[in-house]
Amino acid sequence: MFDRIADPWGARTPYRAGEAWPVRVDHHLEAGYDDADVDWSRTAAVLHSNGDGLDLAVADGRLVGVRGRADDRVNRGRVDPKDLYGWQANASPDRLRRPLVRDHGELVETDWDTAMARVVEHSRRLLAEPGGSGRIGFYTTGQMFLEEYYTLAVIAKAGIGTPHTDGNTRLCTATAAASLKASFGSDGQPGSYADLDHCDAIALYGHNVADTQAVLWMRMLDRRHGADPPAMVAVDPRATPVAREADVHVAVRNGTNQALMNALQHVLITEGWIDHDYVERHTIGFSELSRTVEPWTPERAARVCDVDPGRIRAAAEIIGTSERLVSTVLQGFYQSHQATAASCQVNNLHLLRGMLGRPGAGVLQMNGQPTAQNTRETGADGDLPGFRNWANRDHVAELAELWNVDVETIPHWAEPTHAMQIFRYAEQGSIELLWICATNPAVSMPDLPRIRALLQRPELFVVVQDMFLTETARLADVVLPAAGWGEKLGTFTNADRTVHLSERAIEPPGEARADLDIFLDYAHRMDFRDRDGEPLVKWRDAEAAFEAWKECSRSRPCDYTGLSYALLRERSGIQWPCTTDAPDGTERLYTDGRFNTDPDVCESFGHDLATGASQGEETYRAKEPDGRAFLHAADFEPAPETPDSEYPLLLTTGRSLYQFHTRTKTARVPELDDAAPDVWIEVHPDDAAALGVGADDEVRVESRRGSITTPVRLGTVRRGVVFVPFHYGDWDRDDAVSAGRPRAANELTETVWDPVSKQPMFKVAAVRLTSCDGEVA
Repeated sequence: MFDRIADPWGARTPYRAGEAWPVRVDHHLEAGYDDADVDWSRTAAVLHSNGDGLDLAVADGRLVGVRGRADDRVNRGRVDPKDLYGWQANASPDRLRRPLVRDHGELVETDWDTAMARVVEHSRRLLAEPGGSGRIGFYTTGQMFLEEYYTLAVIAKAGIGTPHTDGNTRLCTATAAASLKASFGSDGQPGSYADLDHCDAIALYGHNVADTQAVLWMRMLDRRHGADPPAMVAVDPRATPVAREADVHVAVRNGTNQALMNALQHVLITEGWIDHDYVERHTIGFSELSRTVEPWTPERAARVCDVDPGRIRAAAEIIGTSERLVSTVLQGFYQSHQATAASCQVNNLHLLRGMLGRPGAGVLQMNGQPTAQNTRETGADGDLPGFRNWANRDHVAELAELWNVDVETIPHWAEPTHAMQIFRYAEQGSIELLWICATNPAVSMPDLPRIRALLQRPELFVVVQDMFLTETARLADVVLPAAGWGEKLGTFTNADRTVHLSERAIEPPGEARADLDIFLDYAHRMDFRDRDGEPLVKWRDAEAAFEAWKECSRSRPCDYTGLSYALLRERSGIQWPCTTDAPDGTERLYTDGRFNTDPDVCESFGHDLATGASQGEETYRAKEPDGRAFLHAADFEPAPETPDSEYPLLLTTGRSLYQFHTRTKTARVPELDDAAPDVWIEVHPDDAAALGVGADDEVRVESRRGSITTPVRLGTVRRGVVFVPFHYGDWDRDDAVSAGRPRAANELTETVWDPVSKQPMFKVAAVRLTSCDGEVA
């Protein structure tokens, strides 16, 4: 076995277009065990969004290893380095084993009845007051199971009736959903990972797939090492492994993605590299798009993006002349300026070229977390379950009938409250109970000094449900110990719509409970009822919750009705929609060129890309989409914060290959923590020389919000831009060490978001560096 830290992507297994990706089974067992000593339990990857099929090794009642499943459609046996070692976090000695409550300012252990009684007491008191449902908010994760999200959605929407439900997927995947709705009428990836087996070009927009979905990168590398490699374009301000591999690297300045995308479309249209018949029959908006991009020559865009116009033309030629194009998009677009507008332009490129619905031609608006897709499907992100439209009265009535509640119980009088607004309401005092599940906003949210302050407001009652005492949990009033992956049963869906089952391999430690069981206990204690007086939540276990979800998904774009636990135990990964008409799942959407844009089907009536203003149903119907996709046009606008004489550098944040989210699990794994133990700042050598600092020298990084202290790495980020990984909080540092020396990247980022997706702009902030001797750069 190769060294998966030094060589994270492993040995190549080259293959050519049209061939199946060869099998390569990655495998790791704790010392002293071999295959004959262990039982294997089915699951899938949990430390990224790729959805790799895995088996967990169990011996003596604990996890002792992992292997990839050779028959899985996603990974064909390969395992990401985080998953190869990450299972060790389950056995960490600092796992939460009993509930905690705050007494006299301190968190102390208690029993479940006492902890839940406090939560229920606060909930009932607030609900008894006028407008009480609006005083309760839920902020959840992208790492629980579908069954848990759906149960939470029913509790929040039909039990409490609160519009305040969202999750940290708002920080990483909201723009994916927004752009898919805007272009195609509903969420759900048009393409499939299998398209990489057929394509002749790959374009990656703000997507460092080598670090974020390492197994997907292995697949791309194997095609690139095959007999007929696909061409590759990378858009990223850093020379990441992806950018170094690419044939064309366009190193745009942060916040200028929309200018680049307009130039690419300008070239396609002027060169005639578009499928006019497809555009005429299957899209709306070509005339306006043509007018908008007409002035955006590569030369004009190059001045805005600060790149060579020749690179823009070279990228456009690959995109415009390929026969089968796959595009992927992630945080470099989602967390930047004009996020939804720029991501829609990627969809535009595929619509202009007729590159959808056939092998090798697809868009993947990627996710950042393993179950982010499920938050959107089930409504745990605030939307209505089953990709229903909150502004469509018939959709709301369908849900009310399914749940047997009054229509007015389900919040639909305005758009669901997004996470940034939920925290604003908590800060202002209108939300008085905030329940945070399996996420760590005290490290992951922008402008952390503000977030810490509002979470400590005495008027705000904070409940945290997690496996560990995170930075956020330390600020809570009640902490509920949760079971983790491998300790509970449920399903989850990856970024290309592949559904996996995760079995309960071991028991959770102490009194920790599955998130589903915590939600069911809360629903029982609150005595939520339907309009016939029967329990609102009618299921008591994971499989029954899955069956209930299937009915909610019936006849919707994300139809699960053909799936079952039994089928998912037989087959390793099935893509939705899966129905009686498509019992094997559906590899690609929109194969007939008909999209989910009909007014009675669509998930949204649309928004203005510049202002975020909602478009009304009447206006939407007047467009007569008739199953055609939308070509959305938007001019470039400067970012809200740009460098100046006081803060002359642009900050971008992102991920490390060896850590995940806020390191709640990965920092507790020796191999992963040793590989990336602490924060750093990547600086271009010319910028470092101007400051007079070298590699490993410490600098103070300041923005208008806060500061961090970190060592320098001389990197391949473009001049004028610096990069800081966002993973690093302070839970694992001694107070005396961390006092006055914060290291979380989000001390620096600002509370500003995309007007449509409401996703924060982590990629565009002005900063300055101060060296040890006081010079400023």
